[in-house]
Amino acid sequence: MFSLSKNTRILSGLLVATVITTSFAQASTLRDVRNKGFLACGVSTGIPGFSNPDNEGRWSGLDVDVCRAVAAAVFGDSEKVRYIPLTPADRFNALAVGEVDLLSRNTTWTHTRDTTFGLIFAGINFYDGQGFMVRRSSGIESAEQLDGAAVCVQGGTTSELNLADYYRENQLRYQPVPFATSDQALNGFMAGRCNVFSSDISQLYAQRTRFEDPDSVMILPNAISKEPLGPVVRQDDMQWYNIVKWTLYALVNAEEYGVTQDNVDEMRDSRTPVIQRMLGVNADTGRAMGLSSDWAYQIIKQVGNYGEVFERHVGKDSELGFERGMNELWSKGGLLYAPPLR
Repeated sequence: MFSLSKNTRILSGLLVATVITTSFAQASTLRDVRNKGFLACGVSTGIPGFSNPDNEGRWSGLDVDVCRAVAAAVFGDSEKVRYIPLTPADRFNALAVGEVDLLSRNTTWTHTRDTTFGLIFAGINFYDGQGFMVRRSSGIESAEQLDGAAVCVQGGTTSELNLADYYRENQLRYQPVPFATSDQALNGFMAGRCNVFSSDISQLYAQRTRFEDPDSVMILPNAISKEPLGPVVRQDDMQWYNIVKWTLYALVNAEEYGVTQDNVDEMRDSRTPVIQRMLGVNADTGRAMGLSSDWAYQIIKQVGNYGEVFERHVGKDSELGFERGMNELWSKGGLLYAPPLR
C-alpha cells in the first residue's frame, strides 16, 4: 500500500490549506453582497410565472424565488433582494461588470455562454424547449406548416438562433421579425406583424395569459430545441458559485426528502441523517461556503422546496398550469437530480 512520508504529508497539507486560503481570499461577491446589505439579482423585463412585477412593483416567479432563496441563505432574509430587469442584449454584460450579483432570468445554458463570456451556470432550475404560438383561426396544427411564415422572436436570444437552424435544416422559408423584449415580440404578434410567435414553450404559456381570450391562440405540439434554463454567476468566484449552486440543490433535495415550508420546523427533530445535515442539526454544511449552519433551513422556511416553488408559480396552483414533466424529480421520472448534501 502506497504511503506518503511525514514531510510529504505536511507539504501536501500546507498546499491544500494554501489553495483554500487563496481561493477564499479571491472570493469577493459574498463579502460585497453583505456589505451592500442586499442581493442585486438580474431578472427578465417581465415573464409571468418566472420573473414578473405586479402593479405595485413587487416581483414574483420561479426565477425570482431563486433570488429569494440565495438571499435567505446569505442573510437569513429572503426579502433582501433588489431586482434589476435586463433585456437579453444587456444581461451578460450587466453580470460581467458587477451591476448584478446573480442572473436569474430564463437564460439557456449553452457552450458559448459557458466558455467565452467569463460566466458559469450554477445549475438548471427549469427544463424547457422552444415552440411556436399561432392563432387558432389559422388552421395551423404543426410546425411543418410554417413554411413562408413571418415569425416574431426576441432578438439576441437562443430562440432567434434556433429558429434559423430549424428553418435551414428543414429547407423552409421564413421571415424573422425580431424585437428587443418578449413583450414587444408578443405585441408584434398581437398586432399582426407576424403569423407566428416563437420562444421557449414556458414563455409562450406565460404570454398566452396576456390575451383577453387565451383560447384564441394555441401552442403547437412541436419542440424544436432543448432549453436548460438556470442561474448564472461570474466565473472568477468559486465561493459564490458554490453558494448559488447549492442553494438550487437545497431546493431540490428538500423536495426529495419531503421537507416543506410548513413542516421544516418539526423536521428538525427527524432522525433521518440527511435531513439533520440539511437543516444544520448535527452538521455545519454552511461553513465551507461562508454561510451559517442553518442556511438551507432558512431557504426552505422562507421560500419552500422546489416542488412548492414550481406549483406556486408555473404549476397546477398557477395561471400557467404546467405539468411537471421533465421538471419532476428523478425518482418520479423527471430530470431533477441534486448531489447529496454530505
